[in-house]
Amino acid sequence: MAERSTAAVDVADNSGEQPLTAQADQSTADGVAQNRERDTDNDEAQESTGADGSAMTSPPELHSGHKLARRYRLEECVTRLDGFSSWRAVDEKLRRAVGVHILPADHARARSVLAAARSSALLGDPRFVQVLDAVEENDVVYVVHEWLPDATELTTLLAVGPLEVYDAYQMVSQVSAAMAAAHREGLAHLRLNPNAVLRTSTGQWRIRGLAVNAALRGISSDTPQRTDTESIGALLYAALTQRWPYENDAYGMSGLPKDIGLIPPDQVRAGVHRGLSELAMRALANDGATASRHESACTTPEELVKAIGEMPRIRPPEPAFTTPPDYQRTTYQQGTYGRSAPHPGITQPVPAPPPPLQSRTGKALKWAVSALLIAALGLGSWQLADALLEQDKQSDDTNQTQTTDGDDKSDDKPKPAKPLGIEGAQEYVAEGDAQHPEDVNLTYDDSTSTGWRTNSYRDGPKIVIKPGVGIVYDLGSDQEVSAATLSLRYGGDHTTVKLYATDSLDSSTPLSSMKELGEATTNSTSAKVTVDKPVKSRYVLVWLTAMPYSGQDSVNYSQPGYKQAITDIEILG
Repeated sequence: MAERSTAAVDVADNSGEQPLTAQADQSTADGVAQNRERDTDNDEAQESTGADGSAMTSPPELHSGHKLARRYRLEECVTRLDGFSSWRAVDEKLRRAVGVHILPADHARARSVLAAARSSALLGDPRFVQVLDAVEENDVVYVVHEWLPDATELTTLLAVGPLEVYDAYQMVSQVSAAMAAAHREGLAHLRLNPNAVLRTSTGQWRIRGLAVNAALRGISSDTPQRTDTESIGALLYAALTQRWPYENDAYGMSGLPKDIGLIPPDQVRAGVHRGLSELAMRALANDGATASRHESACTTPEELVKAIGEMPRIRPPEPAFTTPPDYQRTTYQQGTYGRSAPHPGITQPVPAPPPPLQSRTGKALKWAVSALLIAALGLGSWQLADALLEQDKQSDDTNQTQTTDGDDKSDDKPKPAKPLGIEGAQEYVAEGDAQHPEDVNLTYDDSTSTGWRTNSYRDGPKIVIKPGVGIVYDLGSDQEVSAATLSLRYGGDHTTVKLYATDSLDSSTPLSSMKELGEATTNSTSAKVTVDKPVKSRYVLVWLTAMPYSGQDSVNYSQPGYKQAITDIEILG
């Protein structure tokens, strides 16, 4: 049951680009189609002709307990539609839960499903739910993919209410960057809806069904980048308002009122972040609704990533600290140890203070103490005046012999280093391909839970196939740079960091033309590069030339190898 609550299996939703309420109602928080009878009836009605008009065949007769390839044991059918079915299954070889899509080998879309699954598997980007196997055997085609027991659908999250501003910002940032990477490899999703976006227990967002979900339903598009960008805009709109940005209700959310058109999220719900509201409108196909905001529309995920990078950073909320309860003294600390505790409800008498000294002896004692205090004050005053006169004399002598050079040296104190503001950043590519340019802004977002990571390399610790990898930071204007401190994700033998002053934000300036400011090598998860003599520069390159070996990191989406990730950086001046 724990796995069912967060199944990474797509549910029945055959509505195309604008889901309808009837289909969306089939999706539940655990990814299981509740109206199983209706799904089956739809199946029988569509056996002769599918949603795309193609000839359909009957789905293979399968049942719980059936095994595919003597390895994948089917547990529960979660979708049955258009001649295919989706199952929660168990990989008995690796003893883990998986998801399986099954359709007959003579199905009209069997070839396209196999091709889409194999293309998605070759991408290997861990921001997507991974395709593990795509096979045709015994007149059946099946696609095996990951099942994420710790992930929650966006549909389930929005059933409670809109997302917090920082969560919505992280969702649209990570989804946009992932889809931009997919489109660079020629892959589109075309069914990017709240059921296809998952948040893991670590706060990372993942996308399921890349290319495969559209192939299963025969969906295509002449403008795939525009289609996916509009879908991301709809996801952000729903995350901010808990409303679906079309007239139809879908995914458990109400649609917009009819005949008023598409209105910005900050007009639907009070308190919506203005920048994210404008971003959602720029991504949606809104018939010029962005014109009033003086912003151009975003038509590709890459443009959306750039627009997010130009926004002011949205910082994570401050952690809430609860007030500790009042300190309760124990009976021992109150001085009642060994005494009987007072009965509840009975007021204990307060002992009276001792009376003052009223006798002749007491009066004499008071006069004696007063006289001693007066004498002590007089003696102390005389000694203090004598010390001050002596100090003034010494000060005059010193001033007569002190030179001007001495005055200069007394004021020449080192100034404490202060953090310099970072206005922007861009990955520096000396040779070969970039690492993850869409994540560079995560290195200065004041959060060590996010960051920019390198690829994983076979040889190390010194990077062999290229001179290094790194990021150029823009300080906004010429600043005196004295040091840089880095928070790293991986420790071990070893990380080498160099600091350069450069004259541009991009990769046009070669390393040989830059001024090297300092170098540091560390085996821990932090590093500090100190500049011997502060140098003025607007652009600073943080350059990694050696990285430690680390195993697979599913949280940070990286494979085993020599690698590093910068989670936070502070440039000091």
